[in-house]
Amino acid sequence: MHVADFLATAPPTLTPGLEGFRLILHVLAAAVWVGGQFTVAGLLPTIRGLGEEAPKKVARALGRLLWPAYAVLILTGAWNLAAVNAKDASSAWNAIMGIKMTVVLIAGVAVFLHQRSKSKAAIAAWGAIGALASVAALCLGVFLAG
Repeated sequence: MHVADFLATAPPTLTPGLEGFRLILHVLAAAVWVGGQFTVAGLLPTIRGLGEEAPKKVARALGRLLWPAYAVLILTGAWNLAAVNAKDASSAWNAIMGIKMTVVLIAGVAVFLHQRSKSKAAIAAWGAIGALASVAALCLGVFLAG
């Protein structure tokens, strides 16, 4: 976008109350879901040094935060979708929304399988898939928000 195009657009406005609340809940839940995964991944070497059971205990504690955040993401995502007039949306927007919903499902399934895996290879693979899918969903959400 050129500066002249930017200046010619409508001035920024505030998001109305309920819409703002919905978006805040969605972004906060995304911060917990995505940020929690990366925070624990970054702390894992230190956590392992605390004892053999420490990673499992931390994972269970994280799950108590992640899964409610995932539920809030699903609920506010549905609320966001209901607030959009999809028939007026472009085909590109609808395609990205479909991809995002698929990626959100993949993220949830992968994290679920990560938590239940027994082998180190499966734990690593499902963890990586879950984290990458979570980041992809976050990025797609930014593009959908306009």
